[in-house]
Amino acid sequence: MRQLLHSFLLVCLVGFGAACSNDAPPQGAAVRNRDSLPVMVTYGVSKLISDSGVTRYKIISEEWRVFDRTRPQRQEFVKGVFLERYDDKFNVNLFITADTAYWYDQNLWELRGRVRVRNEENGTLYRSEQLYWDMGRHEFYSNVYMRIVTPDRDIQGDRFRSDEQMTRYEVSRSRGFLPVPKGMGDSPSSAVSAAGSADSLGG
Repeated sequence: MRQLLHSFLLVCLVGFGAACSNDAPPQGAAVRNRDSLPVMVTYGVSKLISDSGVTRYKIISEEWRVFDRTRPQRQEFVKGVFLERYDDKFNVNLFITADTAYWYDQNLWELRGRVRVRNEENGTLYRSEQLYWDMGRHEFYSNVYMRIVTPDRDIQGDRFRSDEQMTRYEVSRSRGFLPVPKGMGDSPSSAVSAAGSADSLGG
């Protein structure tokens, strides 16, 4: 009888332990390298950005990832990004698109893929496969093949640096077409081919 009671108690203890173990939530392995994981992932992003308390930019993207442990901190837009810049009257004066974008310390943009920048005020269109945008210094620059088209110019080159308005820029190893200054051509519509190591141009 005593042996039977011991067996019954043993079965009850085993069953109680199994029940407790089933109620415990599952636990995953500890994450040791937080640098490789985003602290936030957002889908269908539409975000306004202020500069000195004034709304200046709008970001639209399918997916937005934020990494807070990397040095520098970065935000990723691996599925493409569309940016708008506003003037003082909240009119859009600049469009930027890219297949992929990285934003470091909320200051330096690295745009990759089919990069397009269009100034709505003067009709300038910039194209390349990579472009950096330093928001602190208010300038664009790249070290890859690029093309910039304005109403009166069509310039290609391998290095580029410009102000944010795309009105004053420098193109290295440039080639393309420029209008002939007055008095140098047979007609006002004459144009010359430009090829040189570096050209500084103003809009």
